[in-house]
Order: sequence, then structure tokens, then C-alpha cells
Amino acid sequence: MFRIFRQRARFDRELRDAQRAGQALLQMHTEMPWPEAAGSAAATAQDATEAAVEPDFLPPDFRAPSRQDIAGFMMRWDQPLVIDGEVRECPQCGAYRTWVVLCMRDDSVWLRCRAGHTTKELGLDAAWYNRHSGPADHWHPTLEEGLRHLGH
Repeated sequence: MFRIFRQRARFDRELRDAQRAGQALLQMHTEMPWPEAAGSAAATAQDATEAAVEPDFLPPDFRAPSRQDIAGFMMRWDQPLVIDGEVRECPQCGAYRTWVVLCMRDDSVWLRCRAGHTTKELGLDAAWYNRHSGPADHWHPTLEEGLRHLGH
């Protein structure tokens, strides 16, 4: 029976010791001086040397080109393209499906039919293209290679 009382007393003593150690740790942190501000000259010089030594996150081979580096984006559009309630068709050949939609760097949208006729579409913009396209999965150095990849 006394063993239970001794275990309880030992548990209480260990708990009080842990609480005292925690209080001492908190007291130590309140008395420590603050680190130098980020705008100070010493911190700025240290950040500059770290930035110079630290390499880029990705090697150049793994980086995707930025929007300014490429001429535009393209995607397939196999179903009929309906804009403002009208089905768009090619003005030269009358094709109304199996388009390649091109979104150029200047945010203009062009349609290319299966026969190779290209027409600027004024009813579409880059926002429409971004809503309907998925993520870019391939990068092609020329328009012809991109069209070949899309099956045109």
C-alpha cells in the first residue's frame, strides 16, 4: 500500500521538476537580446553573401520557359466550336470541327482547321483559352513540330 503513495510522490516530484525547468527556459528566452533587425547593414551584408553562394533551385534544363520566351500556346479542339451561340466554321473550306486553337503572345486567339487554314478569332481571348486548356505538356521549338504533335 505504501508503494502506491511513494510512486505518486515520485510522479509529483518529477512533474514539479519538469515545470521548474520549463519556467527557467521561458525566463531565459525573455532575457535574451533580440537579433538584429532585417534592415541593418550587417544583416543585409550577410543575406547578400548567402544569396551569392546559394545555387538556383532548378538547373536550367528543368525550367519551363516563361510566357515571354515562347511565341504562344496551342491545343486541340475536336468538337464543334460554339461562340455566342454560333458554330464557327473555316471561311475557306467550311470545316467546323477538329481545330487547333493557338493563343499567341499578344493574347490573340487563332483557329487552324485540318486543311491548314488559319483565321484570327475575335470572339475568343486569352482568358477563354486559359479556362479551356489544360497544363502545357510539351514544348516545341517550331509551330510545325507542335502541329505534328497534335496530329495536324
